[in-house]
Amino acid sequence: MGQVTGRSGDGGIDGTVREDALGLDEVYVQAKKYADGNTVGESALRNFAGAIDAAGTNKGVFVTTASFTPAVRRYVARSPKRIVLIDGEELARLMVAHDVGVRTRVSYEVKRIDEDYFSQEEQ
Repeated sequence: MGQVTGRSGDGGIDGTVREDALGLDEVYVQAKKYADGNTVGESALRNFAGAIDAAGTNKGVFVTTASFTPAVRRYVARSPKRIVLIDGEELARLMVAHDVGVRTRVSYEVKRIDEDYFSQEEQ
């Protein structure tokens, strides 16, 4: 179960997702919508890491419509926190894979020969 918390003064946390039914473990989420060509830099990620520290957890997901700089990826690789980065390309892939915010425009039917049909006629 998840909850949207993002608003003015949210402390850098846009939402939370409970990992278990009891709510003992929460993952904090930060989402950034940037224009094409922009990147999320290390300062934004450091702010998010500080926000999850202040929330008393070490798990987070940082989602952006843009991409992450190499410095951000290095920061996450070195960090003791468990932070997952989802850039615009991965976000689109996940949306399609899980049918979130997408619609099917065209579907194709692939047919194959039913060999059982022909073997029945031979008998």
